[in-house]
Amino acid sequence: MSKGTPSKGLRNKHSHIVCRRCGRNSYHARHKICSACGFGRSARLRSYAWTNRKPLRA
Repeated sequence: MSKGTPSKGLRNKHSHIVCRRCGRNSYHARHKICSACGFGRSARLRSYAWTNRKPLRA
């Protein structure tokens, strides 16, 4: 009769697995794209300017 919270413990599927290019647990098994390095989408390494830390202004 009780559904909801007890049923949440039955979920043990993993959407992300270990990427074979960067080694991080960011490769989406269904979409076949790594969210960390971009493997599967492009030959280039995924990088954005907003990920780099900007130096503090004095």
